[in-house]
Amino acid sequence: MEKMVEYVTVGRRKESVARVRLRPGTGKLKLNKRDFEDYFPRETHRIMVLSPFNISGTIGKFDVVATLSGGGSTGQAGALKHGITRALVEADESFKMALKKAGFLTRDPRAKERKKYGQKRARKQFQFSKR
Repeated sequence: MEKMVEYVTVGRRKESVARVRLRPGTGKLKLNKRDFEDYFPRETHRIMVLSPFNISGTIGKFDVVATLSGGGSTGQAGALKHGITRALVEADESFKMALKKAGFLTRDPRAKERKKYGQKRARKQFQFSKR
C-alpha cells in the first residue's frame, strides 16, 4: 500500500494558531471537523483563506484539514492562510517566489498591546480632573 503524502505546518496570526494538514485531493477544506463555508460564513474570510491557492494556481488540487484555536474569526482566517502558504511551499518549492512576493510567507507580527497600570486600557487613560 502506497503511503499518502501529507504536509503538516503551523500558521499564526494575533492570538490564533492553525495546525494545517495539506494533501493532494479535490479541494475540500475541513476546519475543526466542520465544513469551510460553515466555519467562515464571511466571504472576505473565505477569499483570504483561498488566496494562496489562487496565487500558486492550485485551486482544487489539495485537500486541507486544519485545527484552529485562539483569537477571533479574522485572526483564525489569517493563521489558516499562513499555514496553507507554508504547506504549499513545502509541497512545491517553485511556489515560494510568488507567495513571498504577495507577502503570505511573512508572519504578521501585529498583536494586541498590553494594558498598562494606572490606565483603563493600553492607551486610554482615566478622566483627568484639574480640580
